[in-house]
Amino acid sequence: MRIAAHHTSEVGVRAGRIILGERALLEMGVVDRDSKTTDTRIRRSDDLLGFDVVVTDDPEPAPMVERALRAGISCVLWVDGEDMIERYADDFAHIERTLLVGANLAAGLAPSLAMHESLGKEEVLEVSVGWTEPGRALRRGEPLAFPDPVGGKWATEREPRSGFRSYAAPTGGEWAGAIAKVTLATPAGVATRIVGVADLAVHLEALAMAAGAITIGAYGSGGQTPVAAADRYLDAMIAAGLDVATHTMTES
Repeated sequence: MRIAAHHTSEVGVRAGRIILGERALLEMGVVDRDSKTTDTRIRRSDDLLGFDVVVTDDPEPAPMVERALRAGISCVLWVDGEDMIERYADDFAHIERTLLVGANLAAGLAPSLAMHESLGKEEVLEVSVGWTEPGRALRRGEPLAFPDPVGGKWATEREPRSGFRSYAAPTGGEWAGAIAKVTLATPAGVATRIVGVADLAVHLEALAMAAGAITIGAYGSGGQTPVAAADRYLDAMIAAGLDVATHTMTES
């Protein structure tokens, strides 16, 4: 596949490095920037023609979205971009390409963990997701048990992500995490399964962004979010080095 990468921050730079580890990558275009590398797969790209998808961490992505439309290729956004879906989904559907939004920790990784753990399982009783975000740690709220080195944090409830009850835990420092909590009715009793990840915040965000570009072929045309292909999305992150911790509690 041929991927054009546009970066405005360290998240985008790291996402590009992760994409270079993808075996299916034939060519990477560094959009509007020179690249100092001997990797023959990489070249500066001042236009998007000839690529399959462009991925960007730009917090104001509309110009890049419009460039993707003009080039007739798919586009992956790190930002949530619900307004981008409302504005451009029909245009991408018309050219049979994908606009994937929210390839990040909160909108992509956390809900995909929940989707993976709840689909095809026993009777699902309750599902919730949680993630960290920069800020001063709370002293009360909803307790979330992230893997180390993040550890336990207090969180506040947010608007549901992909239909799941959602919580955000402010935290300082360089570490970040995401978890999903799925409660199931099983023959052995009620089981609660918690899956979580923790790593450097910039690395987790870059993994989530890169996975969106790598798995773009798994999504339908028009506006999409990562949970629409949660298993493929998570598999791409795990292949790139994501470690997932799991814990199950059963009440008979």
